[in-house]
Amino acid sequence: MAMLCACSGEQFQLEEAPQSPESLATRDFSVSGLSTRTGGDWESRFDDSQVDDVESTLKETLSLNYEEARALLGRLEYQRGNFDAALQVFQGIDIRGLRAKMAKAIAERTRPRRARSKGQHLQTNLMSMHSVTLILEAMLLKSKSLEGLGRARDAAIECRNILDIVESAWPHGLPEGIGHDSKLKEMFHKALELLPKLWKQAGFLEEAIAAYRCALVTPWNLDPQRCAILQKDLAATLLYGGVEVTLPPQLQLLWGSAAPTSNVEEAILLLFILMKKVAFQEISWDPEIMDHLIYALAVSEQYEILASHIEQLLPGIYSRAERWYILALCYAAAGLDDVAINILRKTLGKSEKKHKPHLSTVLLGAKLCNKNPIHAYEGIHFGMKAFQLTKNEENHLMGVASHLLGVSYGLCARSSISDSQRLFFQKESLKLLQLALTIERDNPEVLYSLGMENAIQRNIHAAVENAAEYLDKITGSSTDGWKLLCLVVSAQQNLKDSEAIVDLAVQETGEVDGMALLRLKALLQAAQQQPKHSIETYRTLLAMIQAQREVGSHISNNEVKPERKVEMEAWLDLSAIYMKLGSWADSHVCLDKAKSIGLFSPESWHATGVLFEAQSLHKEALTAFLISLSLEPEHVPSMVSTASVLRVLGGDAMVIAKSFLMNALRLDPANHDAWMNLGFISKIEGELEQAADCFQAAYELSQSSPVHKFV
Repeated sequence: MAMLCACSGEQFQLEEAPQSPESLATRDFSVSGLSTRTGGDWESRFDDSQVDDVESTLKETLSLNYEEARALLGRLEYQRGNFDAALQVFQGIDIRGLRAKMAKAIAERTRPRRARSKGQHLQTNLMSMHSVTLILEAMLLKSKSLEGLGRARDAAIECRNILDIVESAWPHGLPEGIGHDSKLKEMFHKALELLPKLWKQAGFLEEAIAAYRCALVTPWNLDPQRCAILQKDLAATLLYGGVEVTLPPQLQLLWGSAAPTSNVEEAILLLFILMKKVAFQEISWDPEIMDHLIYALAVSEQYEILASHIEQLLPGIYSRAERWYILALCYAAAGLDDVAINILRKTLGKSEKKHKPHLSTVLLGAKLCNKNPIHAYEGIHFGMKAFQLTKNEENHLMGVASHLLGVSYGLCARSSISDSQRLFFQKESLKLLQLALTIERDNPEVLYSLGMENAIQRNIHAAVENAAEYLDKITGSSTDGWKLLCLVVSAQQNLKDSEAIVDLAVQETGEVDGMALLRLKALLQAAQQQPKHSIETYRTLLAMIQAQREVGSHISNNEVKPERKVEMEAWLDLSAIYMKLGSWADSHVCLDKAKSIGLFSPESWHATGVLFEAQSLHKEALTAFLISLSLEPEHVPSMVSTASVLRVLGGDAMVIAKSFLMNALRLDPANHDAWMNLGFISKIEGELEQAADCFQAAYELSQSSPVHKFV
C-alpha cells in the first residue's frame, strides 16, 4: 500500500515495482478504498474542493492505471506544497514511453469526424483523452514542482516535453472543434505561458525569447488577454534582457520586408500591436505597455511617434494635465520646444482653474521657457505658478521652483527695455537663486546658475566662488563650468591664470568639448598679445576638427553642429588676428573659409565689415554690417560697428548712429564698445559731461569684461 502512504502524507518510497500495475490501481484506488484509507487528518490537511476534485475524477474512470494513479497522487502532494514528495511521485511516470501514445491519441481523438472516411473508426488501443489530460497535467505539475525546488532549468525541460507532445499531434496549430472548456487546451496554454518564464529564471534568455516567439507565431487560439501578456513579456525581455537575438529565417519570411532588424525594433512592433488592441478595446488597459513603449521609443529617439501614440489613448487613462505633460516631454525630447511649450500653455488657461494644479507641467514649462530668451516672460508665469504651488510642499520642490524662476528673471533682465525694469529683474533673479541655494545646497546646477547671473551682473568675485564650488561638487566634469570659471577669471584681467585653467579643463573633458576650450585658449593668447601662439593653437584646433571629419562615422548627429560652429568661429578669430597684423590677404582667406561654413551667419558678415573698416572702406563696411543686421536684427556687435562707421561718415548720420548705440545698450548694457562710441558722439555734439560719463562707464566695464561674452 505504498501509494496510499504517499496519499496520506507519509514519505513515499517505491522499494519494488508492482508486479501488476493495472490490478494494483484497481485494487488500491477505488473510490471506496480512497475514502476508507485516508485517515482522520485528511480533511484537516486538504480542503473539500481538492477532495471533491479527486473523487470526481475517480468516479469518471472508476479505476486507474499505474501512471494515472501517480498523476493524481502527485497532484495532491503538489497542492499540499510538498514539492519534493510530488516530484518523487511524478518521476515514477514513464513519460518517454508514453509520448508517442499521447501524441497519437491527441491527433486521432481531436480529428474532425468529416476528415475520417466513411466506416473508419478510432483505433481501439488509443489512450483516452481523460488519461492524456491527466498525464499532461502531471507533467505540468512536475515542472512547477521543479520550479518550486529552484531547479528552473530542469523545470523548463519538463515543460518543453509537454509542448513537444502537443505540437507533434497538432503541427499546424490548434485544430477546429476544440472547445473553450477543453482541459487539454487549458493545460497546453498554461505550458505555453510557463516555458519562457522558466527559461528566464534559469538564465537562458535566448531560449526564453524563442519560446515566446513560438507561442505567438503558431495559431494556438490563445484568448486575447493571454496573447497580450505573452506579447508584453516578450517585448520586455527583448528590451531589458541584455542579449541580441536575431529572428530565425522562418520568422523573417513571415514578417517579410517589415522584419525587425534588432531586439528594440521587434519590441516596438509588439508594443504597437498591443496599443492598437487597447485602442480597439480588445484588451484591457495595462500601464506597463505604455511604460515599455516610452522606454523603447526613447532609446530609439522616436519621440514624435511616441507622442502620436499617447494622443491616441482613450480619455480617462491619463488626466488632462498628465497627458499634456507626457506629450510635452516627447516633443521637447524631439527638439520641438515651441510645440511642447504650446501644449503646456493649456495648464495655465482659465479652463484649468477648477482642476487640481499639476506641478510637474508648470515646472517643465518654466524649464523649457528658460532655454530660449524669447519665452523668458512666459517662463516667469510658469515659474510663479510653480513657486506658489510649492509653498506648502517639501523644500526640494520649492528649491526647484525658486531656481527656475530665478533663471527666468535673469533672462528677462537681459531683454528689458527700461533700466528700472532691468534692475528689478536682476535683483529678483539673485534673490531667488540664493533662496534656491539655501534649500538645495547640494544641487550643483543652482550654483552654476547663480554663478552665471553674478558674472552677467559683473559681481565677478562672487561668480568666481560660485564657479569654483560648482566644479568641486561635480568633480570637474562640466565643460560649461570650466568655461565659466575661465571667463570670470579673465574678467578679473588675470589672463595668465585663465589660460592655465583652460589647460586643466582640456585634460578633464572630451574631444568635442576640448575644441571649444582650445578656442578659448587661443582667444586668451591673442588678448595677451601673443599672435604666434594664438595662431598655432588655432591650427591645432582646425587639425583636430579635420581629423574628426575624416572619421565622421564615429560622430553622432548632435556632435556635428557644434563642431561646425567652432570651426567657423576659429576662422573668424584667425581673420581678426591677421587683420591686426595688417595681413589683409590672409584675413580675407580666413573670412572666405568661415563663409563657406556659415554664409548666412551674422558673425561672418560682421567680421567682413570690420575688415573693410580696418582698410578704411567705410561704405563697403556699412553694407556688410547692414547685411548682418538683416540676418539678425538684434546682433549687438553689428549695431555698434554700424554706429561707428556712421559716426566717421558724420553729418545727418550721427543721429542714426546714436539710435543704434542706444538700442545696443538696451540689449547689452555692459558693452563697453557701445559706451565708448556713445561717448565720442556726445563729445562731438558738445555734451562733454555726458561724454565723460560714457567714457567712465566704458573704462569700468572694460576692466571687468571677459575675453569672450558669458552667454
